[in-house]
Amino acid sequence: MPIAIVAIFSLLLVAWFIGQPLWVARQRDRTQADPFPLTWRRILRRRVPLVALLPADLQLQLKKHIQVFLAEKAFIGCKGQPITDEVRVTIAAQACLLLLNRPGDYFPALRQILVYPSAFLVEHEQVDDAGVVQARRDLRSGESWQQGQVILAWDDVLRGAADPHDGWNVVIHEFAHQLDSQTGLTNGAPDLGSAERYAQWSEAMQSAYDALCADTDAWETGGPEPFLDPYGASDPAEFFAVVTETFFERPRALSTAHPELYRELSRFYRVHPAGW
Repeated sequence: MPIAIVAIFSLLLVAWFIGQPLWVARQRDRTQADPFPLTWRRILRRRVPLVALLPADLQLQLKKHIQVFLAEKAFIGCKGQPITDEVRVTIAAQACLLLLNRPGDYFPALRQILVYPSAFLVEHEQVDDAGVVQARRDLRSGESWQQGQVILAWDDVLRGAADPHDGWNVVIHEFAHQLDSQTGLTNGAPDLGSAERYAQWSEAMQSAYDALCADTDAWETGGPEPFLDPYGASDPAEFFAVVTETFFERPRALSTAHPELYRELSRFYRVHPAGW
């Protein structure tokens, strides 16, 4: 290839890398400048009562995030699930709670949200205590894949959104996994920005995780049910997703039971839901 053509191609490539973020930012500004549709407001009131608990400035910010999210992310219905504004807005509102007051992108690796009518089967391999690999099929309410997909069961989306105080929300859970995986690993340690922050995060998370594992073991042998969902004892990644659900839906109880954990989550998410 002649040197001149290589030079031109290189210049075009550099121009694209410089111009692409500017173009995206401009498109997002235009999207957020549009009025938030009245029909979407009605969906939020009917389906996502947690939105009404937010301070007015965060409600406005959330609506702008919803507009961008819906403009950029594809929704695909599976097993006959129709994709309506109700489906899209209900899911987007809960996902975008995780973006409030936080700089950064709109789940940049995410391309598609797949929606099933109800729990869906997932095939996976599991190694038993004897080291034998066994194929299993499990019913799931949601999954988050690093390949750019979140999968959700619509009936569980509605159930999770209907009670904003029960600490169970499949959309918040799966999109917490999306944030976690932005570092390239899904390990319960999202991008915190500095080594010092990771040290503080690890100390608070590990202490609460160990406590949940111990409480879960005791519960399985007849002890009291743990404050946090025992599913969080599966591994650190699931623990992060579970405590994120609790942070947004049972913040006052979390701040009492695990004040250091609440403080770390509040620093990461840059909101204080215990005051809503």
